[in-house]
Amino acid sequence: MESEGKCMKHIGEKDRKELEAKLADVFQENIDQLSTELREILLDDMVTAFENRLNVLNRADEKAEN
Repeated sequence: MESEGKCMKHIGEKDRKELEAKLADVFQENIDQLSTELREILLDDMVTAFENRLNVLNRADEKAEN
């Protein structure tokens, strides 16, 4: 893996929308009661949290390799 220092990788817009759609499908029963706006906010937050977790783990892995 190429070292990026403090740069964080971001999920591309197309991939982000695809991941949101998959999460919406998986959690459909749990989020059906939410308004469309709240559902969109929740799904965006879930993707952001996943992206942030990946960045933290990648940085920890880079530090462990050094």
